[in-house]
Amino acid sequence: MPIFQLILVAIIQGITEFLPISSSGHLILFPSLTGMEDQGQVVDVAVHVGTLFAVVLYFWADVKVALVGTGRMLTGRLDTQGARLAFNLAIATVPVVIVGLILHVTGASDAMRSVTVIAWTTLIFGIVLYIADQWGSAAKVAEDWTTSNAIVMGLFQAIALIPGTSRSGITMTAGRMLGYAREEAARLAMLMSIPTILASGLVLGLDVVNEADVAVARDAGIAAVFAFLSALLALWGMMKMLERISFTPYVIYRLFLGVALLVYVYA
Repeated sequence: MPIFQLILVAIIQGITEFLPISSSGHLILFPSLTGMEDQGQVVDVAVHVGTLFAVVLYFWADVKVALVGTGRMLTGRLDTQGARLAFNLAIATVPVVIVGLILHVTGASDAMRSVTVIAWTTLIFGIVLYIADQWGSAAKVAEDWTTSNAIVMGLFQAIALIPGTSRSGITMTAGRMLGYAREEAARLAMLMSIPTILASGLVLGLDVVNEADVAVARDAGIAAVFAFLSALLALWGMMKMLERISFTPYVIYRLFLGVALLVYVYA
């Protein structure tokens, strides 16, 4: 794959993975609208690894708390903040893993990879995010995260397997509906992304384990680095912005993109 296209794909993935605008939707649209070749699953795995390292680094303080609490959680003791966080992250990941495996095995995930689907989900879930953000309470912080809230956010996260929905967007929407402040809903959504990205990366990795050669490994390394850097920058920018303004700029972007894609599809 040409280096320019490889870097472009990595930057698109890195920026859109954590912003509420759908990384999968943008990656599907990229070859569909430009005529360039699909980047392939090896590059998909690489950019997932890059974004995974970015979110772990950015939220390392929370990740460390969860890692320390994992041992207590595995022994059935949920008597610390870390153990409860680890347990809730595990619970929140179950729905997306189950639904993802069903879609992967049945091939339904491929059937949904269309511009038409992305157009409608981009538009509809952008509106849903706006409603939740404008009318949701902002009384809760991430430390208030309960298991029941984790289940709700996990079920919402499974909806993001429909391209164009946005995993981060739909989990932030759920967080705002449940009464979490904007930056706290984003923080929970980002922490939820870690086991989810890890699970999806493992599934994709099993599919491509025999495809790698020296050239492919080089491409994967380049993609991972640029995805990491762009994801880290996008995370920093979003979290800083949410301290001062709402999700409205992302909603406006989704509305414009959704309408433009509908015109492209039906005109």
